[in-house]
Amino acid sequence: MRDLSGGPRVLLRRLRELMAEPLEPQDRLDRIVRQIASNMVAEVCSVYVLRADGVLELYATEGLKSEAVHLAQLKMGQGLVGTIAASAQPLNLSDAQSHPAFRYLPETGEEIYHSFLGVPILRTGRSLGVLVVQNKASRNYRDEEVEALETTAMVLAEMIATGELKKITKPGLELDLTRSVTIDGDTYNDGIGLGYVVLHEPRIVVTNLLNEDAEKEIRRLAEAMGSLRISIDDMLSRRDVSMEGEHREVLETYRMFAHDQGWVRKLEEAIRNGLTAEAAVEKVQSDTKARMMRLTDPYLRERMHDFEDLANRLLRQLTGYTGRTTAEGFPSDAIILARAMGAAELLDYPRANVRGLVLEEGAVTSHVVIVARAMGIPVIGQAAGVVALAENGDAVIIDADEGHVHLRPMADHRRSYEEKVRFRARRQEQFRALRAIEPVTKDGQRISLMMNAGLLVDLPQLSESGAEGIGLFRTELQFMIASTMPKAEEQEQFYRNVIKQAAGRAVTFRTLDIGGDKVVPYFRGHEEENPALGWRAIRLSLDRPGLLRTQLRALLKASADTELKLMVPMVTEVSELKIVRELLQKEVQHLSRFGHGLPRKLQFGAMLEVPALLWQLDELMEAVDFVSVGSNDLFQFAMAVDRGNARVSDRFDPLGKPFLRILRDIVRGADRNKTPVTLCGELAGKPLSAMALLGIGFRSISMSPASIGPVKAMLLGLDVGALAKAMDEVLDDHRSTEPMREVLARFADSHNIPL
Repeated sequence: MRDLSGGPRVLLRRLRELMAEPLEPQDRLDRIVRQIASNMVAEVCSVYVLRADGVLELYATEGLKSEAVHLAQLKMGQGLVGTIAASAQPLNLSDAQSHPAFRYLPETGEEIYHSFLGVPILRTGRSLGVLVVQNKASRNYRDEEVEALETTAMVLAEMIATGELKKITKPGLELDLTRSVTIDGDTYNDGIGLGYVVLHEPRIVVTNLLNEDAEKEIRRLAEAMGSLRISIDDMLSRRDVSMEGEHREVLETYRMFAHDQGWVRKLEEAIRNGLTAEAAVEKVQSDTKARMMRLTDPYLRERMHDFEDLANRLLRQLTGYTGRTTAEGFPSDAIILARAMGAAELLDYPRANVRGLVLEEGAVTSHVVIVARAMGIPVIGQAAGVVALAENGDAVIIDADEGHVHLRPMADHRRSYEEKVRFRARRQEQFRALRAIEPVTKDGQRISLMMNAGLLVDLPQLSESGAEGIGLFRTELQFMIASTMPKAEEQEQFYRNVIKQAAGRAVTFRTLDIGGDKVVPYFRGHEEENPALGWRAIRLSLDRPGLLRTQLRALLKASADTELKLMVPMVTEVSELKIVRELLQKEVQHLSRFGHGLPRKLQFGAMLEVPALLWQLDELMEAVDFVSVGSNDLFQFAMAVDRGNARVSDRFDPLGKPFLRILRDIVRGADRNKTPVTLCGELAGKPLSAMALLGIGFRSISMSPASIGPVKAMLLGLDVGALAKAMDEVLDDHRSTEPMREVLARFADSHNIPL
């Protein structure tokens, strides 16, 4: 084989010309293999493409028998070609027939060829096929020849990815890149969505593969790499990045990769072989990912995600990609896929177009999930690897009832889900028909069904759901989605709009609950080892009284001549409530002095989330007008379970006896003091768990708007007195080991209660 100096660049340039010519797919492939064989002085060049059934089919060849095209086949892992595809690693052999994986295909006539070089055709680390060159003479191919063939394979990967080869694929078959895939995850918000993939941080599609000036591209790479390193150093030096913890370890890993000279040398080598800086990053990223995907060490596999993210950041540096979302060109039925996402980022998307959200990370109580739930968007979390398997524009079904994501579903599968969606729509019509029916149980107990909200976009659902009012309005969401601290006038106008749209229905405003996992971009807190247990909510507000007084004043002014219900989050001691009440009274006096209108009725309440209040129940009930149980945080603190940690967030059951006994004690304390009590956590949103809450004495519960219909349908058929008796017997029997969830399900089944 001749000296290839300059060869790869010439070959790639010719391939680019072939890709631009108006050719039929088979003709284009045939010319490509002839061009590769000519350039590399190979007697054989063949392209095998991976089908969805795991078979590698010969799609084009120069040198083997032409009748073998679309006839010769090898399974994944079978023969030399199957071995390359399965391992995603090249094979360079001087005597192919002596290799233990060699498999003879008589239809090809390849037995006369001894030298063999095969490389995987990769895209984002996935094998899409195999590119092979062969010669009669026994020899090993040089490293630069292997590199040249790997670089050439990138052109074929793009050709496969564009779907051009569908035209020459046998009827009834499909390629692996377009095969249907199902990924399992956790249900974070019920629902079904059919649509098309929108990657939250889409992979940069490199269209310009070939460079005209290698040294210029190396300089571009160096500049982008320098900017990347500076950005990582800046993140590490920020005051709000703790000196300890997993997040810092990730950033340190980023810095290690960014300064790795081996990575830089591979990138520069790919550029000198003819690629642009962007194409070089894509090639090295795909090669590295393919190797790391096959590692068994979970720690090293996790580092693969870090490396992939870093490479994508470098691609964005090189291309100047900003990633801003606009309605223009956005699909009308979008399913957003992301590794992780903030609440404000979700709100950047056109709400009317979003049909579902899939996360690789996160937890059911994370704030992006809470916002998605308020917007009525189905959500699946912990869907491992879904982002790497998807392409922008892929058809997708999200089944958040069962926790499945179906990528590129088959036609029959899609039709069955379309019918399921129609069935759900009919069921929703039935729930809507219940809106005007009073929520009264079978034995005459009236239940107050309220909804949770936090944004103006939530308010139309107040009427649509039939909710009696808003049991929890999260005022912090206004702060979380703003780029700067909302001014007093902005807060007042916002609250005024909420009250106006509520149209006389009760609204319970929770004072600012930021800190911990609720990050506000313009407010830097102190480094904390356990943020959920630290400087957040009322603790932060009492230390920053100006922040709290501004909000209290805005709420009072917005509620002039109406009723204001106000509650304080994260209360630990009753004395904290006395301080807030004094601040509230000062604001009332201030507004009165200057002639401002005041609420005609003011109710002051507290969130019961911290277990310490369980031993101050009587003092608490005397200090407030009402109490609202925040079951999310109360469960987290009572069971020592970090609700943001997917490994333990579902370890204990909130319908277990210990937590139900805690909730029952709260209800009894409220009854004893004649203090109204409601529950506004996620526990209220499922018919079974809502049934349990009614059974232990709650008569007011607040939930997402979509949950009101199913919960109302449940309670209309419920004899709550009979349920309370059955639950008390089990909760008071300390020898009983039967799970409460089974007790409740059996009761519902025996009494024909719809769940």
